[in-house]
Amino acid sequence: MGFSLLGLLVSIVVLAPNLLLLWFPPRGPNVVVRVPRLLEGSERAGQALCLVVPAITLPGAIVWGWALPAAVALAAYYALWGRYLVAGRAQVLLYASLWRVPVPMAVMPVLVFLGAAAWVSNPWIAVAAVVLAIGHIPVALLTRRAIRSAPSE
Repeated sequence: MGFSLLGLLVSIVVLAPNLLLLWFPPRGPNVVVRVPRLLEGSERAGQALCLVVPAITLPGAIVWGWALPAAVALAAYYALWGRYLVAGRAQVLLYASLWRVPVPMAVMPVLVFLGAAAWVSNPWIAVAAVVLAIGHIPVALLTRRAIRSAPSE
């Protein structure tokens, strides 16, 4: 345990784009989905853990080979946020596929945290990322399904 500036930076660069939703909320219809409490709890716990754990756990040996996969996942995540902003801010864009990944805006943050965990040799960040994945990805898939089946206006 101890403060990690590197870990705090990882948390900030991954989670900060979500603040865009405060200033640029989705336009048009907004589908709200009821999800099982276990998934919702895991998603919220994972978000909190991914914010806090990297900052309060000291890194181990830096393994530079893992910096590139983490950076690529982060760049893809930022590009997806760009797509959302440029393409009209419809809710469906937050859950739209990229290549063969059905909910990349849920998958990419998990990949960034897993890559960061390997990069700084910190298994606790990996645990936080897995908790996030257990909740965030299924919730995103349920939301995507609900958006696709909602009647269009």
